Amino acid sequence: MLPTIKKAVIPAAGLGTRLLPITKEMPKEMLPLFFRSKSGKMCLKPVLQSVFEQLHGTGFRDFCIIVGRGKRAIEDYFTPDFGFVQYLRSKKKTKYAEELQEFYNKVSSSVINFVNQPEPKGLGDAVLRAKTFTGEESFLVHAGDDLILSKGNDHLKMLIKAFEKFDADAAFLVELVEDPRNYGIVEGDKLSEWIYRVKTVTEKPKVPRSKIAVIAVYVFKPTIYNEILRLKPDKSKEIQLTDAIQGLLNRGFKVYAVKLKDGKRIDIGASERYWEALNITYKL
Repeated sequence: MLPTIKKAVIPAAGLGTRLLPITKEMPKEMLPLFFRSKSGKMCLKPVLQSVFEQLHGTGFRDFCIIVGRGKRAIEDYFTPDFGFVQYLRSKKKTKYAEELQEFYNKVSSSVINFVNQPEPKGLGDAVLRAKTFTGEESFLVHAGDDLILSKGNDHLKMLIKAFEKFDADAAFLVELVEDPRNYGIVEGDKLSEWIYRVKTVTEKPKVPRSKIAVIAVYVFKPTIYNEILRLKPDKSKEIQLTDAIQGLLNRGFKVYAVKLKDGKRIDIGASERYWEALNITYKL
């Protein structure tokens, strides 16, 4: 179990416009990827289920899922339907029943809150809506459409360990990318092979200062909320979480980045990347 970080916030309110038309009615977080079932056979799971199961497997039991208009499918999916499990058993579809039963057991052992983000005002605004849920505790934020595959969920353990070791006000995962113009980009001092003390973080810079890109998995102290509240919407009318993190840096707070080690990021943000995600998870 986690010693200090007990609450997880999963933003899942984005419109997924780069995946239209399928995301007009289906949340992008519910798009499926390939996994091995409990019986060892190939199966399809929504990305969001996989994110939830990773966090559950790391010790989290208190969840806040940020949803938006048209995201009712998420709430329905996370509402156990044990009658359907019994129906599958009656039809001798035991393996499918066991797979669903295992997922429902994890849901039943958790407290899951759903909070609405009425308008898509950016990741910063989505995180702010979890303020009542997290209270005065430190908390983890994991985007519902960004999946990291690592042995034993080591990426989550490394992130939390670094957050605690350095008594950070914020910490997040990063990776090296070829084209950094489409990411939040970090500039910092390298403390070890895997850890950076962050100096600046910029959202989608035209002239990137590095190729170290933010992965949307973070741990925060509640001080992040003050920085979000200070922000005004950008040109896209969104509140950027990276701007709030830069606000922490401007005020002298401690921010660290943890480089992804022996893990694979699965990105479904656009149609081409979703095809790659399907191909990668199928092969894995």
